[in-house]
Order: sequence, then structure tokens, then C-alpha cells
Amino acid sequence: MASYQFPQQSSFYRGKVRDVYSIGTNWLVMVASDRISAFDVILPRTIPYKGQVLNQIAAFMLQQTEDICPNWLHSCPAPNVSIGQKCTPFKIEMVVRGNLVGHAWRTYQSGKRTLCGVTMPEGLKENDFFPTPIITPSTKASEGHDEDISKEDIIKGGLATADEWAVLEQYALALFERGQAIAAKRGLILADTKYEFGQINGTIYLMDEIHTPDSSRYFYADHFEERQAKGERQKQLSKEFVREWLIANDFMGKEGQVVPVMTDEWVNTISQRYIELYEKVIGETFVPVDLTETEIVEAINTALERL
Repeated sequence: MASYQFPQQSSFYRGKVRDVYSIGTNWLVMVASDRISAFDVILPRTIPYKGQVLNQIAAFMLQQTEDICPNWLHSCPAPNVSIGQKCTPFKIEMVVRGNLVGHAWRTYQSGKRTLCGVTMPEGLKENDFFPTPIITPSTKASEGHDEDISKEDIIKGGLATADEWAVLEQYALALFERGQAIAAKRGLILADTKYEFGQINGTIYLMDEIHTPDSSRYFYADHFEERQAKGERQKQLSKEFVREWLIANDFMGKEGQVVPVMTDEWVNTISQRYIELYEKVIGETFVPVDLTETEIVEAINTALERL
């Protein structure tokens, strides 16, 4: 995907998945590409309709949670594009975990019982529910890997004040509770997710995407307890299956490791899994939209003229 140029554009940033354009001082255009990343590495092939899936789930979820806290989103002029208010970001990700899975499980399995200053109870199995959801923040790295960090170190390091942390914590837990409720209605369990926040004139706003397969992990609720009791793998909808495939092929983003070859069949499988998650979470049939780059630019320019 080429970068675009818009009237009053003041900067451009290409992230792992999104291309972000600053318009003047107050607005952002965020284009969700079909790129896919894992272990903080952009994989060599794009995934058809992934950008549309991510953007439309995020827009739906932001609308479903706007009563909890203000968010950055203003409009979606194209299926893979969002326009919203520019915030000054907190350089932390608020990772909320309802279940012992992923990085938390790998930490637990290694024998450690503390993650980001939070104590995890003894006697848990992989995918078990925590007694109550926990927040395990990470630093938001502009390059390379994000790092685990504790609440105490966030405040001590000036990444957020104690008062700001209290608001971030309250918002993150309330958003997660809403996300769990939305998922439950669709027969899913929201196992973990991450939120990013920023500020506009001292007010804290929710930024970026929420409750998407790139930022979250979902389990199927049906037969979840039965699988746990038998020690069977849980059926899940998330990007974790991509990570597991990479691990099985000896890639975890470490120096000297080579990304395994992604076949057409595997790329199509990933695309179908993203579409499946969209349909499961939103409860509607996914309608793929193929716009040319010219049509996308025209839609964005029209939306910007209306701001």
C-alpha cells in the first residue's frame, strides 16, 4: 500500500499494521492495511480484507463503549479507514487479562507468579479464568518489542501520574467488562485485550482499535468448561493461531530467525479466520469491499472537507 498525500497533512507514520496521517494539529486519518504482524515483526505477505475487518470491528466496538469514556473516532469514510481526533498518547498499553493465556501463561509456566507487579494465584491451568481480571501494562515501543511494566514503575517513570493511572485503570476494567458482555451475547469469551489512551486538553480519550482480533483473544464459550476439565485445547478466535504456527516453525522474532514461507492456502486460511471473527463478534455477514486507491483517497478527502 502506497502512502497518500492529503491537504493540510502535517506528518505520516507507518506502523506495523496501520498508516497514520496527521491532518493539521487536531485530526488523524488511520488506514488499516492488510499487513499482519506477530512478535513485533511484519510478516512478508498481506491478508485479504484484514484491514476492513479490523477497522469495522473497532468502529463497532468504539460505538458500543462511548458511554464509558470518550474516544477518538469521528467517522469511517471507507471500510478500512477511520478519521478521528488527535490525542497526546500515553506511552503504555493497558493489557487486561480475564484468562491465563498467551504471554501470561508462558510467564506462569516458567514458574513465575508475578507479572507487571501483579500476583497470579497458584494452581491455575492454561486458559483458566483469573478470580477477577488483571491489568498487566506494557510500554509502547516505537520500535522493537514492548516491555512489561508495573503500575508503580509507570507512575515513578512519569508515564502517567497517580491520578491519571486511576482513570486509566477504571476505564480499562469497565471497557473489558463491556467487551466481555458483548462477547458473551455472541457465544464468545473475551480472554484478554489491550487498550491505548491519550489526552486532549487534559481529558483522557480511548484511542486506536479495541476488541479486534489483533488486540484481543476470544474463546468459544460453548464447551469451554468441558475442554478445561479434560485439559483439551480451547477453540479460539484471535491472532494467536498465527503466533502458534510461527512458533511451530521455529520463529519468535528473535535475531537470526527466518519467517517461514506463507503459502497461498495459509494466507487464505488466515483471511477466513479474520472474517469468521468479524461475523461472530458483530453478528452480521461480512461484506468484502474492494475499492481502488483512488476511490479511498477521494472518500478521505471528502470526509476531511466536512470536518
